[in-house]
Amino acid sequence: MMYDTADVAYTARAGWIGDMDIDRFRHWLFGIDWLKTIAPTQPFLETVVRGTVLYLALVLLLRFALSREKGQLGTTDLLVLVLLGDASQNAMAGNYSSISDGLLLILTLVFWSYALNWLSFHFRPIERLLSPRRLTLVRDGRMLRRNMRKELMTEEELMSQIRLQGVADLSKVREACMEADGRVSVIMRDDASDARGAPEQDAS
Repeated sequence: MMYDTADVAYTARAGWIGDMDIDRFRHWLFGIDWLKTIAPTQPFLETVVRGTVLYLALVLLLRFALSREKGQLGTTDLLVLVLLGDASQNAMAGNYSSISDGLLLILTLVFWSYALNWLSFHFRPIERLLSPRRLTLVRDGRMLRRNMRKELMTEEELMSQIRLQGVADLSKVREACMEADGRVSVIMRDDASDARGAPEQDAS
């Protein structure tokens, strides 16, 4: 007796479905533990305190220890920031696994970000604390090496930043400063600016 291949396959599928535990399948597909998913798994105040302390500590660390990393990211600078995020993750989040814990932590971080910006705008002492003053690195074509040492900036690093501004000759720089965001701004001498802006004349 010959059996059609399609009939055999259909019979096999029907038998598998028939033997399947429908209740278990529904539970696997729709059985979400809503209490575990949504309800907080750690105290409300603990999440707020963890987020607050770690956020403020990282702000101060980036302000005083890693001021240059904000404006330029080298390989080691990027590695430091990645490791900071990884190291602070567990301390900040604890062992939470619910959505509400995550949302609360995010709201805490957003709140402090806005609060520090608001306080910096309205109170000058806090602005000076969170935003460093600009530091002069070059004046009248001369490097101020004492200020460069404060930022651990080498001569080559400084010249690299100046060249990025389109200036190759340090003698043409009236002033170069490291701004609060870590970038270097360059002000040209008046005579150098006029020379750059003057049109070329054909030789007669």
